[in-house]
Amino acid sequence: MKQGIIVLMNGTSSSGKTSISNELMNQKEILFHHLSIDDFAKDFFNYKFEDIKPTREVEEQVIAQIMFDPLVSLYFSTIKLYSEMGLNVIVDTVIENDKWFNECHELFFDQPTLFIGVICSKEELIRREQARGDRHIGLAASQFNNVYSIEEYDLEVNTEEMNPIECAEKIFRFIKSNTEFTVFKKLSKRNVSVSVS
Repeated sequence: MKQGIIVLMNGTSSSGKTSISNELMNQKEILFHHLSIDDFAKDFFNYKFEDIKPTREVEEQVIAQIMFDPLVSLYFSTIKLYSEMGLNVIVDTVIENDKWFNECHELFFDQPTLFIGVICSKEELIRREQARGDRHIGLAASQFNNVYSIEEYDLEVNTEEMNPIECAEKIFRFIKSNTEFTVFKKLSKRNVSVSVS
């Protein structure tokens, strides 16, 4: 049995990854599973802590410091497990620092990993955040330089020039072309990673 394809999309918050993921899920020819870090974290906390009543208040920042890196590691490991089980998985996350990039590389290096840059200008990201109303204003801009410091992908989609359906179709055509996914392996050889500023 072949390993499942990992569609690894790199883009900031509000760049359009989830909308593209939804369109990829809508096509019927190739079955994909969608693993979003947002949903993964919500499911984890809802399952593990829904009945727990803390005896003292803990700030969200403290919770994030304690839990987020281990949770991201579990998330990436789950993606690898899907691929090992022969399941195609769309990765909807933000690779915004060296540690996360290196974890992705270590886990996905031997998997068929299609590395996609989901490109969007900082100005448009800010506009989208304001229009959405469900994101901290400035989040995408704070991620921008780190996330887009990687300049080489198997494929790029620009979400200002193309709508989610067009982006998904471009990705789907690339997968169906049977072109080998090589860039993720090349990035490691050149030691390209995302730096924390």
